[in-house]
Order: sequence, then C-alpha cells, then structure tokens
Amino acid sequence: MRPAPPASVRVLASLTALAAVLALTACEGGAQGTKATGAGAGGDGFVLRDSGIATVARGERRPAPELRGETVGGGQLDLDSGEFRGKVVVLNLWGSWCGPCRAEAKHLVEVAAETESDGVAFVGIDTRDFDRRAARRFEREFQVPYPSFYDPQGRLLRRFPAGTVSPQGIPSTVVIDKDGRIAARKIGELNDRHLRQMIAPVAAER
Repeated sequence: MRPAPPASVRVLASLTALAAVLALTACEGGAQGTKATGAGAGGDGFVLRDSGIATVARGERRPAPELRGETVGGGQLDLDSGEFRGKVVVLNLWGSWCGPCRAEAKHLVEVAAETESDGVAFVGIDTRDFDRRAARRFEREFQVPYPSFYDPQGRLLRRFPAGTVSPQGIPSTVVIDKDGRIAARKIGELNDRHLRQMIAPVAAER
C-alpha cells in the first residue's frame, strides 16, 4: 500500500482545487464585485458603493472605447454614430450561457423601456456565445428591444481601459455619460433598483 502524502501536501492540493473551482464559478456565473479604488490608489477613478456600484467623478472619467461591429441579429452597429451622440448609454455585457445574465435580463428590458424617453440608450455586448443561434434565442426569449454586438472572442471587451471590465466578469454593466466617458459600472448581476441608481445621476447631468 502506498503511504498517504504528508498533511501539508494534502492541504495544498485542496487549496489548489478550491481556487480552480472559484475561478470557474466567477467566470461562468458572473462575479459579484471587484475592489474599486480611487484615482490616487489605483488610477482607475472608480469608487465602490455599498450597492456594489462603482462610480467615477466627472473630472476623472476616461473616454469609452470606439465600439463598432456586427450585431447578434446580423446588422451593423457603431456607438460613435449620431444615433447615440449626446445620450447616456448603458452597456450590458452578457452571454446566453450565463445564469445571472438570464436572471437580470427582465430588469434591463424594463428599465430600457422606462428611460428611453429620457435620452438613455441600451446596448448589449454578447460574448463567448460561439453559436450565434443561442444568442438570438436569448434575445427572443427575453424580448430584448435593443441591439447587442456579437463579440464571441471578447475583442470589443479588450478595448476598454484597464480596470474597467473583464471578459471573466460576466455579466457586467457600464454607464457611459453624454460626453462619451465611462461614469459607472457594476460587475455581476443587478436588479432594476440598482440599474436605476446607476443611470439616474448620469442622466441628470447637464
């Protein structure tokens, strides 16, 4: 009979397995938050609130990246077009494979309809759906009224400034102000109350 490994080896193996499980859970189920820092500590300008929403003061905001490409439905979308100029844009990162994305979809659809008349536009970024048909089924199932970029490889996500979003942090939601700058984010599932909390202060800015 082979002797049992030392206790230290067994503990290390258990910790390694646990870390792998946690990493997979965060990737597949959506991270519930990240530690946001002030500009002086981390350089990203985000201040994390108790709600899990991270915001950036107007004078510290960075420009959102140029986002253009094909949509889930097969059309073309460009956030620099006149359709979005001067509007608050809510960007939701999602995947049809993601349970929390399914749970929050009804809230996004509801608030998108509520805020459209206030000059707020919603746009999705569908990532890691390598079969476009699954993404289209998701949009039909939840009756999503706004377009989503089709970004299975995460190329659009990599255009965001470092520390803003992560391809592993799905779902995530980013609010872009009327001047095209990143004003707020929430990593992880959100509800309608949190979504309104993210949008309202940015939409009220003059």
